[in-house]
Order: sequence, then structure tokens, then C-alpha cells
Amino acid sequence: MHSDPISDFLTRIRNAMMAGHKLVEIPASNLKKDITKILFEQGYILNYKFEDDKGYQGTIKIALKYDKKTKTPAIRKIERASKPGLRKYAGADKLPRVLNGLGVAIISTSHGVMTDKQARQENVGGEVLCYVY
Repeated sequence: MHSDPISDFLTRIRNAMMAGHKLVEIPASNLKKDITKILFEQGYILNYKFEDDKGYQGTIKIALKYDKKTKTPAIRKIERASKPGLRKYAGADKLPRVLNGLGVAIISTSHGVMTDKQARQENVGGEVLCYVY
């Protein structure tokens, strides 16, 4: 059993991109589904599919995105910010900016999981889950 399922989710994506895989399969949870939707909306992944028929928890299939010419992954870096041993929270006025706005910080707020830009617009803070760029 994993003590940090979000870190496992990010590591599976990171490893699949480093290995050059086109598809990665991850055990599903509602939080992971929300993060996957944000990655798709921000253009970091090609597509995704939620499959609930396999097992009790279901799976998430993610089609990874690469540059057509150079074959480099769309995600240059994806890292966990808040860990089970050290949670990182940020108020609406102190939300992190990743690469001066070029990257995305994914925040878990009372209004749901959203990007740092959306959280600033809605003026809510929360737990900083991860950084993507």
C-alpha cells in the first residue's frame, strides 16, 4: 500500500514520460481524476479516459503528449509540493507562481481542485498539491 497516492500518480506519469510511453494506466480516485482533468485542460496531456469497470476502484488511462519533431515530453517537470509528512498550505494572497506564471500549481481548495490562477480569481487558498511545467 502506498502512503501517498498523489505522489505515486505523479511518479507514474514522470516515469512513463522518461521511458517514452504513449499511454500510462493509474489506479483511480476522485482527487486523481480532478488532477488529470486539470492536466488535460492546461494542455499537458493528450487525452484521458476513466474506466470504472476494472476492480472496485477503477483506472485512469492517460495518453501522454510529446513534441512532434523533437519527441520531448510536454511536461518538463512534475513534482509534489505538499507531502503527508509536511503539508503546504497557501492563502489566496500567497499562492505560488510556477515559472513566473508559465507553469501551473495545482491547489486543493474548499471549492474543489483547481489551478493557482483559478484560485486567485476565486480568492480562495488551500493545499498546494503539485507543480507542473
